[in-house]
Amino acid sequence: MTLHKASVLGAGSWGTAISMLLAEKCDQVHLWGRDPKAVHTINHKHVNHHYLPREEIPHKITATTDFSDLSGSDLVIAALPSAAMREVTRQAAEAMELPPEAPIVSASKGIEADSGKRMTEILSENFPNHPVAVLSGPNHAEEVARHMATASVIGCTDHKVAEHLQSIFTLPFFRTYTSDDVVGIEYGGAVKNIFALAGGIADGLGLGDNAKAALITRGLAELSRLGIALGGRPETFQGLSGVGDLIVTCYSAHSRNNRVGQMIGKGHNLDEINSSVHMVVEGIPNTHNLYHLAKAKGVRTPIIDQVYAVLYEGKAAGDALSELLNRDPRPESESPPTS
Repeated sequence: MTLHKASVLGAGSWGTAISMLLAEKCDQVHLWGRDPKAVHTINHKHVNHHYLPREEIPHKITATTDFSDLSGSDLVIAALPSAAMREVTRQAAEAMELPPEAPIVSASKGIEADSGKRMTEILSENFPNHPVAVLSGPNHAEEVARHMATASVIGCTDHKVAEHLQSIFTLPFFRTYTSDDVVGIEYGGAVKNIFALAGGIADGLGLGDNAKAALITRGLAELSRLGIALGGRPETFQGLSGVGDLIVTCYSAHSRNNRVGQMIGKGHNLDEINSSVHMVVEGIPNTHNLYHLAKAKGVRTPIIDQVYAVLYEGKAAGDALSELLNRDPRPESESPPTS
């Protein structure tokens, strides 16, 4: 299916990669970014030097800092840091004129700090008359931009909208599935960032493959337990936005969360890391937000608790590991929660 015009909010690595995907199916693609210099470079040199310096950006992609340039879009993708989602999309909604049937799709993995709301909930508030969906999965921008084989999941409660989006995001190298479990998909994408930090910490401590495999496996159990308590379905966490995303972000060299976790495991503190990493690392705010959500729901989350203690309470990474290993013995499987 070909669209006339599509737009992406957010000119980071993922937003840029998504615009490159859309360029395969759309006549016009507009990419909104904050930085006028980056926008100028994309338009005149067709490269995003800061985020995807090795990839040529198709000429049909036009970068802009003006939300009104996005008017008339048949599709809008929000690929923004979770902390910026509300304000940026509020400004965009006020400035853009869109066809009423144009879907608004979140491609962000996080929850809002103060409200605990998911990204699609924020989009529904700012675009109340438009269908809203989420695109998520094990999708590193660097590989998508190079047309490397990738699978993703589109979450939407409207089956027709989901199929419409699936037709747009179906390419020879990019395969999409659909689901109506928007809640599960979004929590899967947010929670896995915390375990990516934990996996990186394990690498930084030099713990080896056995420990990391155990950590990821128990992380999946914890992700599922918390995600179900928050309204997601069990099967979702066994899919692309659960175990799939967990695997890739815990092992890939492209994972910011994993790289930051390694720095923590090697003894760097959060202030040093924040000054040296010039990209948003969603696992850090996600740890804070989901730790408190888990506590409010009464869900047992030992790994999240220890990552929170390392990030926000000054606990040494080695001490956190020791506490995890020395908890009371438990059965591996637990009875699912009953309503």
